[in-house]
Amino acid sequence: MSDQTLQQKLDAEGDVVHFLRNQQLGPNPYPGVPAEYSNWRNEQRGWAKTCVLFNQSYHMVELYVRGPDAMALLEYTAINSFKNFAVNKAKQYVPVTPDGYVIGDVILFYLDENEFSLVGRAPAIEWVEFHAQYKKPDGSKWDVTVERDERTAMRTDGKRKNYRFQLQGPNAMKTLEKAMGQTPPDLKFFNMAHIDIAGKDVIALRHGMAGQPGYELFGPWEDYQAVHSALVEAGKDFGLELVGGRAYSSNTLESGWLPSPLPAFYTGDSQMMKDFREWAGAKSYAGMCSIGGSYVPDSIEGYYLTPWDIGYGHIVKFDHDFVGREALEKMKDQKHKQKVTLALDNEDMMRVLSSLYAEGDRAKYFEFPSAVYAMHPFDEVKNAAGEVIGVSTWVGYSSNEGKMLTLAMIDPDEVEMGKEVKLVWGEPNGGTTKPTVEPHVQTEIKAIISPVPYSNVARTAYADSWRATGVGANA
Repeated sequence: MSDQTLQQKLDAEGDVVHFLRNQQLGPNPYPGVPAEYSNWRNEQRGWAKTCVLFNQSYHMVELYVRGPDAMALLEYTAINSFKNFAVNKAKQYVPVTPDGYVIGDVILFYLDENEFSLVGRAPAIEWVEFHAQYKKPDGSKWDVTVERDERTAMRTDGKRKNYRFQLQGPNAMKTLEKAMGQTPPDLKFFNMAHIDIAGKDVIALRHGMAGQPGYELFGPWEDYQAVHSALVEAGKDFGLELVGGRAYSSNTLESGWLPSPLPAFYTGDSQMMKDFREWAGAKSYAGMCSIGGSYVPDSIEGYYLTPWDIGYGHIVKFDHDFVGREALEKMKDQKHKQKVTLALDNEDMMRVLSSLYAEGDRAKYFEFPSAVYAMHPFDEVKNAAGEVIGVSTWVGYSSNEGKMLTLAMIDPDEVEMGKEVKLVWGEPNGGTTKPTVEPHVQTEIKAIISPVPYSNVARTAYADSWRATGVGANA
């Protein structure tokens, strides 16, 4: 990946927490699409009221895994069960370190016999790339090949292997039907089928985002324009909104998916973790990402998360051998954080926003609709006694709910729907040197513990969504 290894970079930096908090990077960019097509309020409204077209062709990494050992490699590195997994199905793929801490999550597509693709943020994909050339538990090599299709921000040719669109919202099915000229196939969640749009072969995955059912549609890059144009034309009768970069990153606030666990790559004494840090380059994801917020633990491990912390406990299955299984078996009966939504108090929000018009001290600026200002946000959450009971991560404004919301993970003993807590907003000591951070003072904002997902549609009509599955019992 580069001449310097990740381990060498970490050794040179010393204090990893300070290093990541002062990285010169803000939140993930969303290239290839304008910030807004109309305005982000209408674009947010679209996924709740009519339908939207998300363009995901540019910002995610894709990794193809092929070969006789492809399935076995993916199963060995995932906490998920692979029972009944078959061609034309997809699943969330969640790997952990040997110590049981989350690396990330991506979507795994079973494309053909011995052929898979993984799509999403880079950490989980780099973990698979590493293992593809690493040894099996018995010491032999995996019989696989991997092909990485880099996200647009990291490439010079501008061309991807595939386009990737997402059609979501109450009118998504009607729009797809008109674009196809026939009734779409009746697919179960996370099942795929080949469909025809504008004479092009398109793979359709049934799933959803932001609490509404929909489809992910993908195919060869050269078909991009024909398929996109057909969808836009079909959506004219159904209130289709194109979603720009500003609104896109805020949809998770309503659906409850937590996109930003810090990959637990920085420590771990197992030979596997040491070998990974020697394999990964200084410019790999772990060497380049940033952390922001009021939560500053004594060591980097303070940011690590278990599958249960982020609502993935239900997908941990001990029906196969996998990296981290032994650690997770020891963890499973321990107390874990619980994922909740925090609805920030309207009057407190007005107080904080009004400080922007003061001559003196100002609070950290809230960008709208997504107020995330680092790749991995972590803010303290306190109870009435002032004790830190957890962390808030993704934060932003939902025009649909008329609320500033955050996705948080807190002590389960403190979880009581409707209970008031406090979010510590802003970084200590005036802020770090990240370019997205201006001089400011910390402030506490009252918040109400609320369900995940926050959207009522996502919690009820859409309970079997992959974004929402398993949170009902916890909420």
